Amino acid sequence: MQITVNGQSRDIQPPATIAGLLELLRVNSKAVVVEKNLKIIDRALFDREPIQEGDRIEIIRLVGGG
Repeated sequence: MQITVNGQSRDIQPPATIAGLLELLRVNSKAVVVEKNLKIIDRALFDREPIQEGDRIEIIRLVGGG
């Protein structure tokens, strides 16, 4: 199925979740905020939040400092 991740088209296999996508991309789920179709997804729901054909996912990395 086709989705868009950070502005780039990507083909992934269903069924898919936010947690599965982050694992596929080797992204630490504790260090990012994920937006799906303009809605921020609660980190506690990553493993239950389905991804469907045409979804637009933005993965924003958190940066610390000061």
